Amino acid sequence: MTSAERHPLFVATGTEQVPDRPALVGGRCTCGHVFFPMQTYGCEKCGRYGGHLETTPLAGRGRLIAFAQVHLHARPEPKVPFTVVAVALDDGPIIRALLNPPVDPELRHGDVMVAEIVSVPREVGTRPTLRLTRNATGGR
Repeated sequence: MTSAERHPLFVATGTEQVPDRPALVGGRCTCGHVFFPMQTYGCEKCGRYGGHLETTPLAGRGRLIAFAQVHLHARPEPKVPFTVVAVALDDGPIIRALLNPPVDPELRHGDVMVAEIVSVPREVGTRPTLRLTRNATGGR
């Protein structure tokens, strides 16, 4: 696989730890560092690249570490207000994504967050997109 190839960001099939949620397509270096998204440019911990980096599924679950509500946005999509969240995945990497629903007044730091696939309208049809949502059963 060349570094110019694009990797999918997620797959609908979950992991053994979280089988009912989509898995993120991350990477693992031979040094043990886990990252997201998958890429072959080089490990940010040790600098190895190419064959030292392999694709690994990441469970679509983690803890909310930061969030910001956006009320003014230069583009028509997504509609404002919406929330950008930063989540420390159970598998290690920290990711940023949009929240589903766009605004959740109950959202608190430390909440368990889970991945879900939503259909986002486009000019022609829809596109499946990954969003994060508060796991109401996961506690704080």
